[in-house]
Amino acid sequence: MPPSSQNKPHSQEEATAGRLPRRAERSTPIVMGIDPGTRIVGYGAVAVTAEGLKLVAAGELREPASRAIPERLAGLRTDIDELLARLDPDLVVVEEAFAYRNIQSALRIGESRGVMLSSAAACGAEVTQLSPSAARKRVVGNGSADKTQVAKMVAAALKLEEIPGTLDVTDALALAIAAAYNMDRAERLAPMTENRAARRS
Repeated sequence: MPPSSQNKPHSQEEATAGRLPRRAERSTPIVMGIDPGTRIVGYGAVAVTAEGLKLVAAGELREPASRAIPERLAGLRTDIDELLARLDPDLVVVEEAFAYRNIQSALRIGESRGVMLSSAAACGAEVTQLSPSAARKRVVGNGSADKTQVAKMVAAALKLEEIPGTLDVTDALALAIAAAYNMDRAERLAPMTENRAARRS
């Protein structure tokens, strides 16, 4: 087994709280977004609290370009497994595949996505996929927004004074934020649905 990626994940959570309470021991759900790649994987996790979304962790997993593809994927798998074990998210959102002009790039991203999806499922989290345009639409209001706009809106949504990391990181956080918004909307709609069902019965 090749060594894990040289640049270990750095996060706010890691620096302040250490290991988070396990999923069954906390009342605040954590949503984690993953922006997959074969050399760099961006990740970001947010807590869905009554006061709004709070940043839990954000950073990158990196693998040297000099390594063969299987070794990179193995290193990323080791790091993402460790990260998921530490954060124990309730929901993991992996960026959905979209059209690439370069078929080799599409294949490489697909391999990384497979690693991320399988690792997230293995940790017991709910796993979903979201396209970049859907995440941008939900966070920015424009599915064609550029990455810089997304980064600024991510910082605003999390009430941060500075953009939290690289564009790979903010893309991952946008996935998490979009899914959290959808989760919040579903919870608000649930009582309305139940009331309608009760009136019909």
